[in-house]
Parts: sequence; structure tokens; C-alpha cells
Amino acid sequence: MTDGSSIDRRMVLAGGVALLATTPRVMAQGATVRKRPPFPIEDDVGRRVAPPPAGYFDVKGRSGPGQRVTPATERGGWVTSEAAVDRKGVRYRGPGPAPANLLPWGESDSGRVVSQGLIPPVKPLLHVHLRDTIVCLGGDGNYYMTGSTGDDIWKQNDGVELWRSPDLKRWDYLGLVWSIERDGGWEKNWTVRKGDYFRAVWAPEIHFINGNYYICHSISRSGIAILRSTTGRAEGPYVHAFSPDAPLRNGIDATLFGDDDGSVYLTYGGAFEMVRLKKDLSGYDGDWQPIVLETPDPDPAHHNKKCIRHDYKDIGFEGATMFKHDGRYYLGAVDRFVPNRYSFALATSDKPFGPYRDRYESVPCGGGGNIFRDKQGRWWCTIFGNDDEAPFREKPGIVPARMDEKGHLVADFRPRDI
Repeated sequence: MTDGSSIDRRMVLAGGVALLATTPRVMAQGATVRKRPPFPIEDDVGRRVAPPPAGYFDVKGRSGPGQRVTPATERGGWVTSEAAVDRKGVRYRGPGPAPANLLPWGESDSGRVVSQGLIPPVKPLLHVHLRDTIVCLGGDGNYYMTGSTGDDIWKQNDGVELWRSPDLKRWDYLGLVWSIERDGGWEKNWTVRKGDYFRAVWAPEIHFINGNYYICHSISRSGIAILRSTTGRAEGPYVHAFSPDAPLRNGIDATLFGDDDGSVYLTYGGAFEMVRLKKDLSGYDGDWQPIVLETPDPDPAHHNKKCIRHDYKDIGFEGATMFKHDGRYYLGAVDRFVPNRYSFALATSDKPFGPYRDRYESVPCGGGGNIFRDKQGRWWCTIFGNDDEAPFREKPGIVPARMDEKGHLVADFRPRDI
């Protein structure tokens, strides 16, 4: 390509079909023409296909170490879009070069959740492209952080990246601790998602359970898996705890919960069902059981439109999480709360499998990650900015939280120095 108005067209052969592809070109107005995906957009069931041609993707599969947060990176971030077939791209606001497929930023980081007094002011932990932020207090006294990484998880990424911190302030990058290509089983397969090639790990979570580290993850349209550290260290290496050749369930957003008696539970998606695992996580210890919300919330303003299909009887629609406090089990899932907050809805029960009651919005905009306690026993809710109300977008953060008089986990506005 010799100038901004020329288009390099080439015929590529993929999966036995000749495809017409175009390389990106920047228009005078600053818009970017992208490669047109090779399959109809209706092709969206996750069917397996041959790998894409070499060089097909021009996005990085890893986020890397990230940068220390400065005044220039306290706001902004990334908004990865999968809107129109020819307009997949990224909104970006921050230092450094802009993505080649840049889309308009607008008011993506309005911060209204802070200005309206719903959560205290928060800053990112790092300036790094990270969705679905998970923070875990490990057995060695360090905190570990992971999440969905790479330039564009709607297309592809390399696997699971990990960070470590002694104090929730300074974060060291441990690199790619599990690689799809190097370590994967069924995850190595390329599929079709919304008319394009797809292979990306979504929402990996690290957990320290019964003396070892485990990572659960998902791949959209394919399913979920559990990985086990072979060394007892958070950095692994990791292998499949069981079922390396097939996903455990067709879904996304797997999460684990270790109970006081050593029992371990697995759920995923909107926490629609749950299963108990063996204590070494080597297999199931029972059957999958449906989760019942005994007191549904019928207010449409507290739900994503996807919840209509179940008459608003679900806790949420994705991003399951689970923890325990004062003998009560807290089961959560992400939902949309008016105007568009991406928050955890939590419900409680005196039994792991429920039934669950008392559904409510927890920390506003704090959905899609997890809830944890630090070394001092203080509660935190992770946030990564998945809506325009948030103060930053697709970067890792934590919001101080507390248990109120009702036993609800809510934002904590008291001064706190981490």
C-alpha cells in the first residue's frame, strides 16, 4: 500500500473457501476500513474451522506489563467494540499511539457513578488493557490479578496473563502463565463467532483453594475449563484439572468457590446452575443442580433485556461470582441497572445450592470481576469499567466495600489507604 487511498486486495484461501480480504486504510476523516469477516454474520454457533491465514489478525494477543497510573491515565482506557461487521474497532483515550482501528471516544468514561455519589473516587491499579478483573489473596501473602487480556477479545488472544502484588499498590507482571497454543487442549480449536474467526480466553479467574492455585476460564461459544498449578505456585505451570479434551459446560464466566469444610463449587454464566467438585478438583462430586432465586425482582430497570426470557427469575445474565460471610452464601451475577450500570446483583442463602433470596444491586459498576477480602479483612469489589457510567474503561480497579446492617455488600466511603 503506497498511500492512504489505495486498497491492497488479495485472495486468501481459508477452510477451502476463497475469501476476498482488504487491509485497513485510513480515510481522510480518520475512519478506518477493516477487513471484512469471511463468513456471514449469522454464522454464530461456534462451529470449528481451519485456522485463519497467517497474518489475518493485526491485533496483539497479550496486554503485557502495563504502566504505572499517572494523571494522564486515571481516566480513559479502551472500549472494545463488536458492533457492525465492517466497524469492529476500539475506542481509546490515553497516552501513546492510538489503535489503527480507532473509533470515536465520546463520553465513554463519564464517571457519573462517582459524581452521583454511588461509589467513592477510584483510580485504576495499572494502565493496562484488562477486562473482567479478578484479584485473589494467595497462600503466600501476595495478591494475584488476572482477567481478559489482549487488544481485542472479540477476535483472539494468547491465553492467561498474571500480575502479583504484596500490597495492592505495586504490581509485577508474571507474563503468560497459560498459553492456548502451548498448553491448551480443546481450546486450541478455531471457531466462527459472529461471522469471523475466533479463539480467545474470556474471564479467567485465579483461586487459591485447599492449598493450591486454580484458574478457571471460558471460550465463547465453546465452554468452560478448570486449570491446576502443577507446582503449587500461582505462576504455574498449569494443566487441566480434568477434561482436557472437552469443555465442562457450554458457557462463559466460570467461577470457583472453596467452602470452610474444603468443599468446592463451580458455577458459570448467570449462576443458573452449580456443581460440587472433589476437594482436589479432579472431577465432579455430584450432579449439576439448578439455582433457584426464591424472590425474583420483576423490575425491568434492574435487568438486562436477556433476562426477560426467564421472567426476571435469574440473579443476573453473566459474570457469576460466589463468596461467604457470617455463615451465609452470597451468589452473584452481573446485570444491567438503569441507566446502564454493569453491576453485580447479589442474593443470599444458608446453603450453597440455595434457594437464594433478597436480590439487590451491590457496588454500582462493579460487575464482571470478583469480591474479595484483603489481609486486614476489608472487603473490595473489583471494577473494570464496562459501561459509560464508569470513571475509566477496561482497566483494572478495586472499589472499597463493606457489609451494611442488612448484610448487603455496598460501597464504602470511609477513608482507606491500601
